[in-house]
Amino acid sequence: MNAKTSVWFLIVLSVLAASAPCSGPADDGTAAAWPQWRGPDRDANVRGPAWPETLSAETLKPIWRVELGPSYSGPIVSDGVVFTTSTDEQKWEVVRAFDAGTGTKRWETRWEGSMQVPFFAASNGNWIRATPAFSEGRLYVAGMRDVLACLDARSGQEIWKLDFPTMHKSPLPAFGFASSPLVLDEHVYVQAGAALTKVHKATGEIVWQSLKDDGGMWGSAFSSPYFTQLGGRDQLIVQTRTRLAGVAPDDGRELWSQEIPAFRGMNILTPTVFEDAVFTSSYGGKSLLLGVELQNGGFAVREAWNHRAQGYMSTPVIIAGHAYLHLRNQRFTCLDLKTGKECWTTKPYGKYWSLVAQGERILALDERGDLLLIQANPQEFRLIDSRHISDAPTWGHLAVCGDMLYVRELNALAAYQWKASPSPNDR
Repeated sequence: MNAKTSVWFLIVLSVLAASAPCSGPADDGTAAAWPQWRGPDRDANVRGPAWPETLSAETLKPIWRVELGPSYSGPIVSDGVVFTTSTDEQKWEVVRAFDAGTGTKRWETRWEGSMQVPFFAASNGNWIRATPAFSEGRLYVAGMRDVLACLDARSGQEIWKLDFPTMHKSPLPAFGFASSPLVLDEHVYVQAGAALTKVHKATGEIVWQSLKDDGGMWGSAFSSPYFTQLGGRDQLIVQTRTRLAGVAPDDGRELWSQEIPAFRGMNILTPTVFEDAVFTSSYGGKSLLLGVELQNGGFAVREAWNHRAQGYMSTPVIIAGHAYLHLRNQRFTCLDLKTGKECWTTKPYGKYWSLVAQGERILALDERGDLLLIQANPQEFRLIDSRHISDAPTWGHLAVCGDMLYVRELNALAAYQWKASPSPNDR
């Protein structure tokens, strides 16, 4: 249910650099790329050419589209290739690689992996949810049945696979593996196997497990881990179904934690860091900012403020000290992170937005297939333009790479290309 998720940004590249989208020269393939959940730095900030002033057909042109089985996974992009997942024939989990510019299929890999979510969540579908991660020529894919697979990104060949319920006798996650993998240096971190788990990315060896829970119905995280520094200390910020915690990446020690009340444990947002504090918002709970400070060799957590606004599945973007957040009540709001003050709240839109940002611009993809271009402004909601781009649901997180946008429709993958806004003389 990671609408899971989340996926787009600050640095403007030159037009020349943008002429070869998604094929940057970095050794690990992450320059000019969208290699994981919420982009290069996992904060939904876009690298690439400045966005045009409109979303018209003149400035955002469809390039290619391929039909696929259903998926909630966001597409990821690296080395000129787009990777996406699907659940086919209610039986197979399938990973496919496509040429980023043409949509030509490079390879396809599959394994048996379907499951049924509880009846009360059936409307959310029984297909794959988590967004894969790319690192140094390898792809890390989370399958619904608590499986983590490592694939060769050039061929799709399986390098290793971990089946957590079989290995650890942990209950099958009732809602499927919804948390997106995080790759740091030589390891991949996943909320799977009823715990936060550190895995050696080359071998699949499990290094440690932390924040263990009972799995099944009330474990099985919806959120995804985030790496940052707080109080001058490297840590993984991890949201379980019931609490938010900081974990030491080297040995898995819990550095601090705070209970986050939510209806049926629906803590879904990826933790969002602002200065030395963490913002979160829960379904059936509230929005809050937790200050994390180093004191006497340990960490102290204090609540800086809270607000009645309830997030749902959309992780916010942070721009100039403000959180722009899509809410459970389908409205969009702006919160001042210094004070907790609500700056403004809009009329209702859809149930879910995937949000990406570039400078003071926000690009939002509504699950109803509407794309919105927004000017970030704490004084008022400013919708610059909007465009309906899909008649199918669009729950997968947007991916933005160079001058290309990749949209995961429920049953298709579509690519669009930015063009410079036409001058008045050209209209």
